Amino acid sequence: MLELKNISIKIKERYLIKNLNLTINKGDKLAIIGEEGNGKSTLLKAILNKCDYATITGNINFHNYKIGYLEQSINNEELNKTVFNYLFLNTEDYYNKINNLYKYLEILKLNDQILEQILCTLSGGEKIKINLLKILLEENDILFLDEPTNDLDIKTLEWLENFLLNCHKPIIYISHDETLLAKTANMILHLEQIKNKTDCRHTILKTDYESYITARLKKIAKETQVAKFEKREHNKKELKLQQVMNKVAHEQSTISRSNPHGAKMLKKKMHSLKSQEKKLEKDVLTEIPDVEEGINFFFSPINIPNNKTIINLTLNELIAKNRVLAKDINLEVVGNEHICIIGDNGIGKSTLIKEIYHKLQFRTDIKVGYMPQNYNEILKEYSLVLDFISPTKNKEEITRARTILGNMKLTSEEMLSPINNLSNGTKAKIFLAKLVLDQNNVLLLDEPTRNVSPLSNPIIRQALKEFAGTIISVSHDRKYIEEVIDTIYLLSLSGLKKINK
Repeated sequence: MLELKNISIKIKERYLIKNLNLTINKGDKLAIIGEEGNGKSTLLKAILNKCDYATITGNINFHNYKIGYLEQSINNEELNKTVFNYLFLNTEDYYNKINNLYKYLEILKLNDQILEQILCTLSGGEKIKINLLKILLEENDILFLDEPTNDLDIKTLEWLENFLLNCHKPIIYISHDETLLAKTANMILHLEQIKNKTDCRHTILKTDYESYITARLKKIAKETQVAKFEKREHNKKELKLQQVMNKVAHEQSTISRSNPHGAKMLKKKMHSLKSQEKKLEKDVLTEIPDVEEGINFFFSPINIPNNKTIINLTLNELIAKNRVLAKDINLEVVGNEHICIIGDNGIGKSTLIKEIYHKLQFRTDIKVGYMPQNYNEILKEYSLVLDFISPTKNKEEITRARTILGNMKLTSEEMLSPINNLSNGTKAKIFLAKLVLDQNNVLLLDEPTRNVSPLSNPIIRQALKEFAGTIISVSHDRKYIEEVIDTIYLLSLSGLKKINK
């Protein structure tokens, strides 16, 4: 249904993809994975002829099929429209879409009152649902989904999993949600940057996500083991040969002139040894696999007394944009608890964590770090990456900041670049790097894993699990909740309730 032949994508002189050949058929669920900046979203845009910042070569054949495209975000010029106008203004096949509207509203658990709301007033998860609704109404033949799981509540994530599993249309999607990948993907396209990001490589396999990751790690481990063994044996041979050559050279230097036969024999032996040396130099050894390195992420030791009250919050009403989201909010956090607030999209989770931040940010007995859902809330005040990471311009701090950013696998170019040029995944890594650099002992995290590669997320979860300070977070990442969180709170219209994990 969709064929790509010899597709290459280059930005300036850097290749993201070389000679990609790919065929997508009915029932295929292709997950594109890879680190931030490796070209996942760029590939989708290139196929759709929506990429004006890269050089693209090769052939793309749609076979006249219609592609529905869910982008990561809604264009700014659309945000002042009502949901209804966004869905139906200047649309074709209006009446058929209207007939299907209420069916999909029910499937997505959306109230029809949302049609009258302005897009910019919706929560992040509600915007994703509206974009999903838009492409479902268009009855496309092939679906491209760029981060469809961002900001979705857990109920909608589970719906999306069932939708992907039961949809017979070909789907190409990008996601950082490992649970969704594990349950739905039946093909993997892995984009990598290798040789210190000077070259690229792609791997395509018809398999599920977990099998791919397991097989990849086993292959890397085996090839590394073989390469190290061959190198050890090669070094042993070199050392032994060198010892023999040194001995013959010594005998040559000490042999008596009266023994021309012995000298001739030594010369012949040395000639033979040098032939062996040249042969040894030509040995082709298995190389240690050149793989894209994962991030290196950890916090410095932090100590918070077990009985220290971090926050004791009481709110009669939680309000955003003159709308009451929830009532009777009570939250007490003591010591180094790791808590997570969950709830339906639009219920006010991000509003609540902002309220907590406003209550805590000026406390002098704790050091609070905040990672918002919308990174630009904070990043809009800064021009360059290092302006945000190290605003003091202290030389030692800048050196440490660059080390931490390097551990996050940012290039020197990215460290010195304008923040606006970076992907959301790279911005997420910048926030995480700042939390490490500032040595905060209380972390307020709104969806900390949502934009980071599924290959890096296990490392982030491990670091947060081992973090000895307090974590107050919002997340729909089921692996994050399972591995990092001690206590879960459900936010609903009637308040905040502790629930069993």
